[in-house]
Amino acid sequence: MKTMLDKVFIAAAYRTPIGKFGGALRDFTPNDLAAELFRKLFKKIGLEPAAVDQVHLGCCTQCAANEGVAPIIARQALLKAGIPHTALSSTVDRACTSGTYALKTGFDAIRLGEAEVVLAGGAEVMSRTPYLDRATRYGARIGKVSLEDPLFPLGYLDYSPVAVDAGVVALEYGVTREMQDQWAYASQMKYQAAKGQGKWAEEILPVDVPRKKELLSMTEDEFPKADTTLENLTRLPTVFGSATVTAGNAPGLNDGATVLVLAGERGLKKIGLTPLAEIIGFEFVCGKPDRIAEVPGFSIKNLLEKNKLALEDIECVEINEAFAAMPLVSSIVLGRHSSLSLEAIRAKINVNGGSVAIGHPVGITGARIVVTLLHELRRRKGGYGVAAICGGLAQGDSVLIKVLPR
Repeated sequence: MKTMLDKVFIAAAYRTPIGKFGGALRDFTPNDLAAELFRKLFKKIGLEPAAVDQVHLGCCTQCAANEGVAPIIARQALLKAGIPHTALSSTVDRACTSGTYALKTGFDAIRLGEAEVVLAGGAEVMSRTPYLDRATRYGARIGKVSLEDPLFPLGYLDYSPVAVDAGVVALEYGVTREMQDQWAYASQMKYQAAKGQGKWAEEILPVDVPRKKELLSMTEDEFPKADTTLENLTRLPTVFGSATVTAGNAPGLNDGATVLVLAGERGLKKIGLTPLAEIIGFEFVCGKPDRIAEVPGFSIKNLLEKNKLALEDIECVEINEAFAAMPLVSSIVLGRHSSLSLEAIRAKINVNGGSVAIGHPVGITGARIVVTLLHELRRRKGGYGVAAICGGLAQGDSVLIKVLPR
């Protein structure tokens, strides 16, 4: 009978630079981009590919892999990176929460004694999303043949666009368009301040981008907008019929990959690495399909209660800026269950900026915010941190980690 392991640790946590839509990473398939990151990871930390037992990756735009049905992104990535063919893998699609659940899958494998060393994260190249032609497989009639863009509008068949739902719920909570623009502006400025302090470089591994006859090293995020002004944000029109959401207070359609090395105590001894953090636990909630803006807050509330912690015990919080509305609404949810002021709660959230500035390659962000959280807690010499994210049709995931003192 297999015994449960007490603890699961993060031994390394990195990501690629985030590319803008149609930018430097557009010619990578998600499996190739993940494999590139894995190879850089192995070199960076001295990890042997043969030590990896399992690989789990979030990916939503799997059609970007140039494959037909079932492109098995994680399986292809591990083979391309030189990981033994005996390693198990899974490719996870839970919309924006895919990366979080990939981490949970690796966490469970280690806890159950099914693996000792796991790579978990995500890979997404939204730039490669193809147009769809649904009419011609069985023959199109005379007349125009139209192509469908699956990226427009962002949403789900038979439901409102997610920007509409976010705007409605935001206003219900008293979160105005002006507040969302202000949060978006602060996100851009905090990102630039962190960049100036060299913070982002600590979590990024460069990507070698083929350009004609040479390789160019991409070392920085491509999406952030240093010239953002609050005045310009207020001038932008809303999108998809939303009451509050604009292109400026929302993230982009982006490309990137992220990876965390998970290991139990036996795995750490096998690979000879010192743990950076312990994963304490996860929480998953679901709300009514249109309540996407509030579910990160409820997920965090439940997770803290489950672990007998309060927001006062948490050093930093990452709440994905699927729209600026999400951290603003979720902070109000948290405030209803905390003695901290709303201002104090928001001061803990996305201290270096969030996805409005960085970008949001959907399948990786659930893991990317854990990477960002871990590195910030390391700079603060340890403590508890929570990362939370909403996903399509009101899924809400959160992860509690404890970074060990240096």
